[in-house]
Amino acid sequence: MMAAGADLPAPRAILWDVDGTLAETERDGHRVAFNLAFEACDLPWRWDEAHYGRLLEITGGRERLLHDMATRADAPAGTEERQALARAVHARKNSFYAGFASGGGIPLRAGVRELMQQCRDRGRPMGITTTTSRANVAALLAGPLGARWEEWFAVIVCGEDVGRKKPDPEVYQRALGVLRIEGPGAVAIEDSPGGVAAAQAAGVPVIVTRSRYFADAPIEGAVAVGPGLHTRGGWQPSLPASGDPDATVGLDDIDAWCSP
Repeated sequence: MMAAGADLPAPRAILWDVDGTLAETERDGHRVAFNLAFEACDLPWRWDEAHYGRLLEITGGRERLLHDMATRADAPAGTEERQALARAVHARKNSFYAGFASGGGIPLRAGVRELMQQCRDRGRPMGITTTTSRANVAALLAGPLGARWEEWFAVIVCGEDVGRKKPDPEVYQRALGVLRIEGPGAVAIEDSPGGVAAAQAAGVPVIVTRSRYFADAPIEGAVAVGPGLHTRGGWQPSLPASGDPDATVGLDDIDAWCSP
């Protein structure tokens, strides 16, 4: 892991991943929604937590579904038929997911809203850099940030905006292009090895807030790795102790990690 004090400037923009980073969406959102979609489409398939965890090595929900189909004897044999079924199931899944998220069933991870508000109060630009769909992002953020959630962000790059998904760096390259900055002028907040690889390939330093599915995943080259923004404990490099037991990770901490 890159030590604090590496030759990186204090970040000018905070670039947020979504799934696993803003919220624990994978286990309790996407996985459950996929299972409901399978049922709605009269398919006997169900993804338990362990199997879905293995599928997360594949980036993108529809891509994940196609990968799983390739292992199933009861999946359509032809490529076109599989693609058509994947589109239908994924559309149903997104509808179920939107219902969960918009109903408040998938809360933001602790500390996320606080850091976002701090960025807004200090005029620090933020971006969304995800390969999930814009509809999924809207469903997740419209509750905690309000109907005008998009105004919180200087750039929003979603799955529809790129041709290649993480770990390809395209999502970060596009965000940097809109912001007109180079990679070291931003910092990414990610939770998975694939997301870390995408940011690093674009030259963006990364802070990792480990999620449930990637709690023990090997992470190389991150500026800092910790259990989440909700706590100052358990981070590498460590954070200064605070007299407030409820203190979270803030912009000053991020700037210190990324400062030369």
